Amino acid sequence: MAYSIGQVAEKTGLSSYTLRYYDKEGLMPFVHRGNGGRREFTENDMDFVDLISCLKETGMSLKEIRDFVKYVNGRQYYFGRTISYV
Repeated sequence: MAYSIGQVAEKTGLSSYTLRYYDKEGLMPFVHRGNGGRREFTENDMDFVDLISCLKETGMSLKEIRDFVKYVNGRQYYFGRTISYV
């Protein structure tokens, strides 16, 4: 099932603006764009948005989170799999 940015905002507690900003900053390269360029989030995408929020709460900067996302994407990470981030 695909979720709109508004639905993700409601479920995660982040604003649509924040989600768009995170996407623009390269924190969500996994989000698919549907017809008309609208973002379409999956359940896994929402889990990753939650992870980004947790990382932000730890004090990580957006650059550090972006580096983490690049690392994770390069490792073909899937939830439930353990990785080490150095």
